[in-house]
Amino acid sequence: MTRPSHSPEPERPFAPLRISGPVLAGVIPRQPGVVLHRAAELAFSMGVELICAYVDVSSYRVRDDGEGHVETMPIDPDGVDDDPDGVSADLKNRLAVKLAPYEGMSWSLTTLAGDPSRALGRLAESVNASLIVVGTREHGIGARLEDLLIGSVAVHLTHRQHRPVLVVPLNPHTAGAEA
Repeated sequence: MTRPSHSPEPERPFAPLRISGPVLAGVIPRQPGVVLHRAAELAFSMGVELICAYVDVSSYRVRDDGEGHVETMPIDPDGVDDDPDGVSADLKNRLAVKLAPYEGMSWSLTTLAGDPSRALGRLAESVNASLIVVGTREHGIGARLEDLLIGSVAVHLTHRQHRPVLVVPLNPHTAGAEA
């Protein structure tokens, strides 16, 4: 039995396109401002909207009506200490202060639930984002353990969807610095 040969698709002529989709930034409370500012600089420079997305990992999606209304439930209803609406409201206030210098730039905050890379990928697809901006992990044993257990959001994003992903380093190691 022989397999049919698949010839590669003919290469299409190159046609430059203007970037018009929003910049999607993954944000979390107490995240260093460098991630937000890099995403804002890109959106401001490109003249597109900045969509900030906070993913509540303590909740999961129950139902999505397809019109932007998503019903979520806590993974452990008895273990919820933070009010998700309060966290989002506080985060929105902090973002407003940090984004004030970017006059004329439209921005929004949306709260998602579940696995961060899947949630950000779904949102990027639904809004036709130009690119996704996320930060690296902080250093420390907790970050290493989290990386072992669930992996890197940035790595998962680069493997699960087709949009460019900008990974902003947090506290990078510099050459010659002691470890």
